Amino acid sequence: MSGRGRLALCATAATLMAAGALLPLVGTTSWFLTAALLVVIQAGVGALARRVPLARTLTVAVQALVALVMLTVVFARESAIGGVLPGPEAFQEFARLLTTGAEEVGRYAIPAPATEGIRLMLVGGVLLIGLAVDAIAVTFRSAAPAGLPLLALYSVAAGLSPGGASWLWFLLAASGYLLLLLAEGQDRLSQWGRVFGGAPRAGGRTAAAGFKTAGGSALAPVRTGRRIGVLALGIALVVPASLPALDGGLLSGTRAGGGGGSGGGTISAVNPLVSLQNSLNQPEDREVLRYRTNTDSTEDLYLRIVALDQFDGAAWKSSERRIEDVPDRLPRPQGLGPGVRTTEINSSVSAAGWYAQSYLPLPYPATQVDIGGRWRYEPAGRTLVGDRGQTTQGVRYTAGSLIVQPSAEQLAAATTPPARLLREYTKVPGSLPEVVGSTARRITEDASNDYERAVALQDWFASDGGFTYDTQVRSGSGTAAITRFLRDKEGFCVHFSFSMAAMARTLGIPARVAVGFTPGAAQPDGTMSVGLRDAHAWPELYFEGVGWTRFEPTPTRGSVPDYTRDETPSDSASGPAQAQPSTSDAPSAAPSVTDSCPPQMRRQGECGAAAQQGGAGPTDTGFPLGTVLWVTLGVMLVVLLLLLPLLWRIRVRARRLGSRGPGPTGQAALPLAVEEGSGGRAPVDGAALTLAGRPESGGRTPADLAARTLAGWREITDSAWDYGIAPDESQTPRKAAARVVRLGRLEGAPAKAVHRAAGAVEQVLYAPRPAVSGSLADEAQLVRAGLRAAAGRGARLRAVLAPRSAVRVVWAVSARWAAVTNRWGASRWDVERWAGSLRRRPSRQRG
Repeated sequence: MSGRGRLALCATAATLMAAGALLPLVGTTSWFLTAALLVVIQAGVGALARRVPLARTLTVAVQALVALVMLTVVFARESAIGGVLPGPEAFQEFARLLTTGAEEVGRYAIPAPATEGIRLMLVGGVLLIGLAVDAIAVTFRSAAPAGLPLLALYSVAAGLSPGGASWLWFLLAASGYLLLLLAEGQDRLSQWGRVFGGAPRAGGRTAAAGFKTAGGSALAPVRTGRRIGVLALGIALVVPASLPALDGGLLSGTRAGGGGGSGGGTISAVNPLVSLQNSLNQPEDREVLRYRTNTDSTEDLYLRIVALDQFDGAAWKSSERRIEDVPDRLPRPQGLGPGVRTTEINSSVSAAGWYAQSYLPLPYPATQVDIGGRWRYEPAGRTLVGDRGQTTQGVRYTAGSLIVQPSAEQLAAATTPPARLLREYTKVPGSLPEVVGSTARRITEDASNDYERAVALQDWFASDGGFTYDTQVRSGSGTAAITRFLRDKEGFCVHFSFSMAAMARTLGIPARVAVGFTPGAAQPDGTMSVGLRDAHAWPELYFEGVGWTRFEPTPTRGSVPDYTRDETPSDSASGPAQAQPSTSDAPSAAPSVTDSCPPQMRRQGECGAAAQQGGAGPTDTGFPLGTVLWVTLGVMLVVLLLLLPLLWRIRVRARRLGSRGPGPTGQAALPLAVEEGSGGRAPVDGAALTLAGRPESGGRTPADLAARTLAGWREITDSAWDYGIAPDESQTPRKAAARVVRLGRLEGAPAKAVHRAAGAVEQVLYAPRPAVSGSLADEAQLVRAGLRAAAGRGARLRAVLAPRSAVRVVWAVSARWAAVTNRWGASRWDVERWAGSLRRRPSRQRG
């Protein structure tokens, strides 16, 4: 295979390895197989165009045209001319699919279904990146800048993936880029010949594959490639971390930084607005959680994830707060007095295997949580947050919680909250329009206390104010969004909860917004199923003596709390018995739904439990043995690849310095001295090596001893090469030894060992009857130890883990491949000549 052919193959492989980072974004891998096939065909067309040869720009144009035809056949065949050629209707179909795909990207959770629009975006994007990489690296012969399109492909995948792309995808993308650089370097070196600072030697490769000159400095093109490579890989690590991740479900992929150790660390602010709207607009209601509880009344069992308590005018978000270890039993809720009736219940929860986010959904207020993994506790919001990458993916846990049942009288009699809490939770930005406060005062003008004001706000939003529930309106939680919501009176739970909380704060009532899930739908087996469409936001208002209290201003969603109604129903919760997964008591109540649900909402399945029965239950397969095995195998393969130079070097050193017997003819198995030696002044005379085949000490022939001497000298020069002293085959062994001593800063025994080895090699190469006594194993070990002692830590590590002399493997493989192709060419010529002779042979048959 030619150098450019290898480069094209590596460019295709690098593109597909980087495209692998897109696989977690979609629920199926069929699109990747299509993309791989099209990229290979596109690269083959480029190879044929360069072989013609065509002009560079024309080559790229031909590849782009073929790519367009392939996309037409795959995605717009019915609209194409003859089912193949793209025409106006085909381009209209592409525009429709791209528009639909862009909408679906913002609507679906990750992993998204492979719709035609999303498949076109993925396959077309990979094909475009493949064209760019092939054009830059192969057609224009500049592999280093080709890392930029690969970087763009990986960065997009990392920015969209929940929590960023996996380290394995980065490793694959980086390996593909490095493979491309290596292929280009080998191609260039095959054209330059060896560069040692001395006379060039025909045959081929730079002597040092280290791509160094005699003075030890790297060649300029290689220096440029190294810098671009390091820069591209560095950007690939930094850019995804700075890109906002598009969440694959409610709060999916939110980052919470937990400090290690006990009692330390903080969690940073999180804004779930985009994720919440994305969850509500899913065309398929995927199940997030399934739980079993020991209460017969679940309408108030909201599963709370996080509280947004900071309103800066631009958005509601959670404050940065300290976290600590999860206590065995959580503290009593803030502000909850002993006179309020409470019932403790227990719930067993199982999260879906695809649902991965950092905050743990819990009933509020939770009293204790039994869960494995790395979780931390944030006291102010009473939330659990994953530490060091811990998520909810596939977890099982049990939670104890309180059903708080205050009476209207207790809420109305609430005293003034503590000054610090009042100051923090009634803060509103100066940019808040006056219409928000004036509307709140107008609505509550007949109320005589904060409780009545809160109920008046809830009723105005839920029924009296003429608001419409609509998840398709433009989202937002800042002052402009609240003003627009109050004017247009259209929005979903985010708008209702944020607006009511802001209004409550203008009235001096401490308020915040909770984000989580409504109770879900009852299932035949007695469990409750919580889906993406149960994602919800609701306001929590603080009343001293009761604590943080839930209100429900959103129409057609959730349930209105009993303490905000005129008549409070009696308690239906059972005693605090531990809920077990095997119990069969089916909850009798599902989330309540008002009769005012519009027909559109009924069609979308947003009107309650009836539309949510189809969700599939989460299956917890236990310990993910298969995943662990695959990851372990991948890690082992990567480690093995990284250690291949080291392992090869150890094996070669053992063969060179160990005891090796002669071959079947009495000759050493090593090549002749012109290949093994460093000087290369003249080939070794076969007679000089054989020396009449007289056996010497230990039954070894002089030829064997000479071969062992040359092998020892090769080991010495390769050891020096590993430490940065490239071999110079233009010098005699004596001068080469002096050079190794000088550049390696050898003194004492190692320096003498180098000179002794050089003298033995000169005996083998030049003496009529070489006087050699055996191998140079001891000298080689002394020299290696001296080089190691004189080198720095970095040079020692590189000499062991990435020895420069390992490039001889590439040379050997290339030489064998050339020999095979030469033999194949000669054999084919002989066959053709034989066939021609048969065709020319006159017939002896008589007619």
